Amino acid sequence: MTADVLPRPSRRATLIAGTVLVTGCGSDGSDTSKESPSPATPTAASPSAASQTPAPSRTPSSPAASSGPPALAKTSDIPVGGGTVFKDEKVVVTQPAQGDFKAFSAVCTHQGCLVNKVADGTIDCPCHGSKYRITDGSVVAGPAPRPLPAEKIDVTSGTITLAQVASGQ
Repeated sequence: MTADVLPRPSRRATLIAGTVLVTGCGSDGSDTSKESPSPATPTAASPSAASQTPAPSRTPSSPAASSGPPALAKTSDIPVGGGTVFKDEKVVVTQPAQGDFKAFSAVCTHQGCLVNKVADGTIDCPCHGSKYRITDGSVVAGPAPRPLPAEKIDVTSGTITLAQVASGQ
């Protein structure tokens, strides 16, 4: 006696049938996509999802600092004629002249690398050699196509903090 053996479906046929079942399962004709996204929706792999993750910020050094944004630095930590790059916050703070503090995005306008140093009156990007002026973020040497965007800071009682932006702006 021989048993009837059914042919085994190909891997491609199995994958296609599985896709049809997954996409066709559970649909009763109502649109629930507005209520909650499908678990099969690839959100983590999206490059824009990763770029929207906020960078961790510094922890406040004193209880008084906990009422507002954490301090980036003391004014005495920023050298006159130089500056400091804060990688976690993606900001660079400069002091072109005594008591004159400026802040710019630390993201190079060429290809998005983080600038890594402030030297000889410029903010320097290590990736392709772009340089920006510490006074206004303008391009000194390319290939950067535009200046570093200014960032808002508050300088109070010898402490520099990123300015809080009101919601809706």
